[in-house]
Amino acid sequence: MGATKTHIFSTRHNELAQAAKVMAHPARIAILEFISKQDSCICTDLVDEIGLAQPTISQHLNEIKKIGLLKGTFEGKNLCYCIDQEKWLELQQFFNSFFSSINQNCC
Repeated sequence: MGATKTHIFSTRHNELAQAAKVMAHPARIAILEFISKQDSCICTDLVDEIGLAQPTISQHLNEIKKIGLLKGTFEGKNLCYCIDQEKWLELQQFFNSFFSSINQNCC
């Protein structure tokens, strides 16, 4: 595969594309959906809730964390996660702006 040319695009384009890439996996959507429905940060084992192996869950959590959607804290051996509300709203505004700015006058 050829080298990517992400440097020729704006920071906004790159951030939006990275967020879309992270959100494009159904396991990550399920993880975010589960975490968002909790009353507080979750420290429970997501394996039982999502149905994937622990290493797979960890990889997905790391990808979500890379774009800043999750906050995590250590409590003993457990990691506790919650959604970063500021980043969530920022991404929501990015996507809303992108979708509403697309001209739909083509054939």
